[in-house]
Amino acid sequence: MGRLDFLYRSELPHRAVSVYIYFSDRANKDGECWPAIPTIASELKLSQSTVRRALQDLRKRGLLETRQRYREKGGKSSLLYMLRGK
Repeated sequence: MGRLDFLYRSELPHRAVSVYIYFSDRANKDGECWPAIPTIASELKLSQSTVRRALQDLRKRGLLETRQRYREKGGKSSLLYMLRGK
């Protein structure tokens, strides 16, 4: 049984499966990564709106959490994506 079998057996749309696998490939040992939506869209050859819908799908299923990151002077930085399994 592979570590992503739960994902392949899920009822998630293919866009969400693709984005989850993308994050899984780029995440650190804690399951965290912080790519920009335009980067994700470009590398997966999806539109930015499709990536946003995929993120929504993953959040609804509890497979992804996001946290806003901030710069030292208080300005917004990238989102931190945290993968949650099963």
